[in-house]
Formats: sequence, structure tokens, C-alpha cells
Amino acid sequence: MSYTALYRKFRPSEFGDVKGQEHIVTTLQNQIKANRIGHAYLFCGTRGTGKTTAAKIFARAVNCEHPVDGSPCGECAMCRSIAAGTSMNVIEIDAASNNGVDNIREIKEEVTYRPTEGRYKVYIIDEVHMLSSGAFNALLKTLEEPPEYVIFILATTEVHKIPVTIMSRCQHYDFRRISIDTISDRLNELMEAEQVEVEDKAIRYIAKAADGSMRDALSLLDQCIAFYLGQKLTYDNVLEVLGAVDTDVFSRLLRNIIRRNVPAVLDTVEELVMQGRELLQLSVDFTWYLRNLLLVKTSDMPEDVLDVSTENLAQLKEEAEMIEADVLLRYIRIFSELTEQLRYATQKRVLLEVTLIKLCTPAMEVKTDSLLDRIRALEEKLEKGLAAAQAAVPAGMYPGGPGGYPEGSYPGGYPAGPGSKTGAAAKQEVPLAIPEDVQEVVKNFRSIAEEVSAPVSTYLKKARLSLGGENRLMVVLPDGLGASIVGTEEHKKELEEKIEQRIGKKVEVEVREIEEGRRFEDTFIDLEKLKEKINMDIIVEDN
Repeated sequence: MSYTALYRKFRPSEFGDVKGQEHIVTTLQNQIKANRIGHAYLFCGTRGTGKTTAAKIFARAVNCEHPVDGSPCGECAMCRSIAAGTSMNVIEIDAASNNGVDNIREIKEEVTYRPTEGRYKVYIIDEVHMLSSGAFNALLKTLEEPPEYVIFILATTEVHKIPVTIMSRCQHYDFRRISIDTISDRLNELMEAEQVEVEDKAIRYIAKAADGSMRDALSLLDQCIAFYLGQKLTYDNVLEVLGAVDTDVFSRLLRNIIRRNVPAVLDTVEELVMQGRELLQLSVDFTWYLRNLLLVKTSDMPEDVLDVSTENLAQLKEEAEMIEADVLLRYIRIFSELTEQLRYATQKRVLLEVTLIKLCTPAMEVKTDSLLDRIRALEEKLEKGLAAAQAAVPAGMYPGGPGGYPEGSYPGGYPAGPGSKTGAAAKQEVPLAIPEDVQEVVKNFRSIAEEVSAPVSTYLKKARLSLGGENRLMVVLPDGLGASIVGTEEHKKELEEKIEQRIGKKVEVEVREIEEGRRFEDTFIDLEKLKEKINMDIIVEDN
């Protein structure tokens, strides 16, 4: 006898075997028990969720001579003939290949004849969205007022393509994606029946890879069993057959990306390619890994929302401390785009490598969400450069010339060393600015802003200025991003030091964002331009 695929061998024969669709199964059973059977049904949902299976069970149940709790008995003559495919009462039509007006006209002619046996003629039209517009129009009248002995069951994976006029004439049922737990339980149950030994971890990975489809899960499991026939099916076996990658590799890959270690990242890709891993599957799984990491980063109780082992959860929590949420969102966006590109790419490896290099080098990205990561990368380089410069200078000396400058003697007031009294005294003797000094800063602010390091100098060119008190300068920026960057303690201190070098007095800088609902251009008055207009001095009083 020829081999039968698992998804065909274990196709449910009664409503109780349909897993993950209890909301639909219960409704259909209640209709049969109460004899409140509709004339047209629309079954919608993704592939492998049980639409056609439920339609066939329903067709048997409405014709069954002795239904049991709304399900077919499976023993009467009608049940056996429908199950064997010899009954004239159940007609299955593939709309992908029978999508013309003539095909629908044949149905209209057939429905005029009563069933030769049983109570109902049931027409199951699969992939009904493939019908032409003319065929839909031809079906309308029959679908609205069919004979009392006819039931239409329309099944589709793309409900948005069904005309509203058709949908309004049907009872609409949405088949949900089946959960990983439900698929895992069903696979374990079937493997016991088949007497095949499989690791639980392997079953759960197959259930996750099936993406909510029971049929896909059974097909993948069938493929893995065939490859390791007669052996225990392990997690590593499944990864090898499906061309997938273990989470430890994802962890190593992510940590190298965070460190911006391009050679190590490319070595990982080389290793995976040589192992024969499927790069499209790698992209899909890594996106899922980043999604889990984002949930750990943003959730107070990640244990409740993630289906991972304790060891993997601890690893994810450690990595969540190493990366910011906005960076994770950017990575997920990039890999989601990559997944779509890899489906049709001829040079998959090149595309993957370019994407990973882009993650390691934020400067290559031109989109807005990469800006903060580019700033972080720049700050890291500056910190490393400063640390290297300080390490190269002998104790008690500062860089500048051959051998450096002694502490406290660097031209332009370079900070003195910890033991220098000169530097400490000079810092204490700087007087506080008065309003007239702050006005002088406002007048020369553009040239001061140019001395500040990038990207702060760029944002300061767009700023509006105002007096905020005796010795306070208020800097107002047009957007939240600019205010958040300029307003950091490090950048405010840098601006205050540049002002102090210019006027010799201490000015406190306060950074704000423009208030919601106000026009930025009209927020503050330019004091210097106003003086020129009215040709007189303006005195600013601070109350």
C-alpha cells in the first residue's frame, strides 16, 4: 500500500478533532442540533487552519442519519459514501481552475435537481476569491435564494477579494491561526500513535515554524521524520533539515553587531553558509529573536508573554541591557524589509552581508530612525579617542607640544590636574553673568554655536533665545529630538564652557522644546533686530 502523508492520514473526521477553532466548531454543532442550518457559509483564514476540513465534516453532519452531538457518526451509509468521495450530495469545486461564468451556470442548473439520497446537496467552493467578477455576479441570485436542500460553503484565504454583495449573503466565520501549544499537543499525540520518538524541543520548533498552520506543521514533521527514519528526532536534526539556526548563533550575531565588529559578523555568515543554512529562514528567525528581545526590554513580566526556556530568557535579559529599544525597532524594520527582498533575490548572501554591515555602521543609513544610533556610534568613537589620548600623555602633563604642557599651564585654560591649586582657584573666580552679559551672548550666539561639536552645533543654528533669569540663557528648539540631544548635561556643559570662554563670565543654559500649538517663528523676539527697527535701546527687566 502506498504511503499517505501525515496531514492526509490524520485529517479530522469529526468536529472534536478540529483543534484551535472551538468558537466555530461549537457554533456549527449547535446549528445542526437545533436544525437551524444556514444556506450559505463563508470560511476565511490562513492556510492549514481547517477551513476545508470543517466544511467536509459539516457536509457529512447535515446528511448523517444518526448525528452524535452535532457531529457525523461515521458509520451510516451517507457518512461512509461522503468520506469515500463517492456521494453525489457533496460537490467540491476548485475556484482557481473553475472560475468562469460557464462553471457557475452549470452549478445553477444542477441545483434545480433534488439530492438522490440524504437531505442536502452541499457545494464546497475552495479559494472562492479566484472567481471572476462575472462568475460572482452569476452566483449572486443562486446564493441569495437557493433551494431548501442546497448549502453553499465558500472557503478563502483572501477575504478582502470577496465582493461585499457575496459576503452579505453568507454567515461569516474567521478561522484563527492555531497556537504553538495546540499544535505541539496535537503533534505529540500523533507521534505516540505513529510510535515515533521525538524531542519536545524539536516538536515546539516545528510548531513555531508552522506559523499557525496545522497542515504545515504536519508536513514539516513528515519531512524531518523521513530524513532521520528509524532514529529519534532531535532538535538539532530539525534545525539541520529545515536549514534553521540555533538561538545561540543569534545571540553571538547580535552581540557582535552591538560591538560593531564587522569581521566577526561576516565570519558568522560564512559559517552558516558553509553549513548549508537557508538565509531566508535565518532572516525570519532573527527577526523573531529581535521581537523577543524587544518584549523583554519593554515588558515588566516577560515570562508571561514569551515562550522560551529559563536559560534563553536569562540570555535575553542580559542582552536587553546592552541595547536600546529604538535600536531594536530599527533592526526589526531592516530585517523585515530584508525578508521580503530575500524571497526574490538571486544573491541572497550579498544582500544579507550588506544588511548586517549596515547595522554595524549606522552612518550608512539615511532614514530618520537611525539618527540616534549614529549619534551613539559617534560618541563611542569620541570617548575611545579621548581615552587613548589621555593614556598616551605622561602623568602631570597635557597634550599640546613635544612632551605636552605641565598641569595648569595649558594655553586657553585647559583643565588642570587634580593636584593643581591654580586650576581650582581659576574655576572658582569666574563671576556670574548679568542680563547685559546674556544679551551679549544672544548677539554673538551664531559664532559661539559654530564652536560647539557636531551635531549639537547643527541644532543650535535653529534655536530661538531668551533671557531666563539674571544669569540664565533659555534655548528653545523646534522639535523634541533636538531638545533631547542639546539638553543632555554633557552638551549643556559644553555650551556653557564656550560662552564662558567668550565673555569670561558664567551663564547657565536652559534647553526647552517649543510649546504645542505655538508657532516657532513667533515664539521669541530678536532683540537686536528690534533695536534696529525702532532705533533705540531696549532694557530687559527680569521680574
